[in-house]
Amino acid sequence: MSQYTTGELAKLCSVTVRTVQYYDTRGILTPSELTEGGRRLFSDDDLKKLKTICFLRELGFSIDDISKLLSEKNSSNVIMLLLERQETELKTELEKNQERLEKIIELKKEIGSSQSIEVESIFDIADTMENKKKLRKFRVTAGLIAILLGLLEAGSINLWVFKGIWWPCIAVYVLLAIPFAIIFSKLYYEKIDYICPECHEQFKPKFREVFLASHTPKTRKLVCPNCGKKSYCVETWGDKK
Repeated sequence: MSQYTTGELAKLCSVTVRTVQYYDTRGILTPSELTEGGRRLFSDDDLKKLKTICFLRELGFSIDDISKLLSEKNSSNVIMLLLERQETELKTELEKNQERLEKIIELKKEIGSSQSIEVESIFDIADTMENKKKLRKFRVTAGLIAILLGLLEAGSINLWVFKGIWWPCIAVYVLLAIPFAIIFSKLYYEKIDYICPECHEQFKPKFREVFLASHTPKTRKLVCPNCGKKSYCVETWGDKK
């Protein structure tokens, strides 16, 4: 059976001598033999154990977890639990990193669209990005609800036309469609502000002005209270308290 010094073992596993010594002090990799001169010698089994430790460390396991795992005689249940926990932690970290990446990409776009930028302006850009995110989420939620209501309306109309059953159609409109339209209109007005393309003033017009104005999916033709010009103003999230 082969024997390895601390340095040889470290070289075979591509780690430093100090790493091997650290694992020794933590009690998860003890030498199989100690010479009279105090020299530590490791066996093939120790080499295999160190490779296992290094692999688990690459997966993100802590020293304490590895110690528990190596001390178990029947380690299958323990390693499964540890793997599941590690998987959850890695997925959470991955989601956080994905969010950071998306923010970085969006920030680069915002900065790239400006001719000059100061460090102090990054907060304003970040605030704008967050507002866009909230507005997009609000639109998606409203859109999904509208699609669901549309399907219910289509189904109830079919019953009326082909089966002569009219009451589901009335019920859908009275109990769902009309209340949704009222609630959504109120929420939409409360949550959305507008930005004037001329002076960049953010403002909230009167309810009547908003819903009678000509509009596109993301703009409405409004009169800016700051500069007095009537133009297609851009929607933005305006739920500021």
